[in-house]
Amino acid sequence: MKKIGIIMLLSFIITACNTASKNNKVTEKAIENNSYSSFGDIITDTDYLLSNQALISYKALQPGDTIPLKFSANIKEVCTKKGCWMTLPAGTEDETIMVRFKDYGFFMPLDASGKEVIVAGKAFVTEVSVADLKHYAEDAGKSSEEIANITESAMEFAFEANGVLLKK
Repeated sequence: MKKIGIIMLLSFIITACNTASKNNKVTEKAIENNSYSSFGDIITDTDYLLSNQALISYKALQPGDTIPLKFSANIKEVCTKKGCWMTLPAGTEDETIMVRFKDYGFFMPLDASGKEVIVAGKAFVTEVSVADLKHYAEDAGKSSEEIANITESAMEFAFEANGVLLKK
């Protein structure tokens, strides 16, 4: 009798998982029909801020603070090695937002620079070491001279994206 109960329970779980997978695929196809490619968690193309509005939220943050945020911008730069990070403008030429991807679970296409994205995740401010700044500059294909000129740590607007929509 216990074996029959366990078999029924396992059947129910498998059926539920298959249904959930089908529902996610339907949502993903609906997003793609709207001219977006989806990366990471499935997010919608509604209820987001523009990058200059996101900058206002960043300005209120102190190191250690985090807030949930969803905003849109055109990609300024993508890691040229494997697409493991990107920078987005924060409303001005001087200020950018460094976007990394949750648990390095997904990456952006290497040719995505200049394309529009909607990102959802958590925003925070952090201090970046000289070593990390040089590493990012190397990944971005900067010259040896530009990398050598990095001598001080910097505060950065950072973002951990759990989902990204890339405009096709």
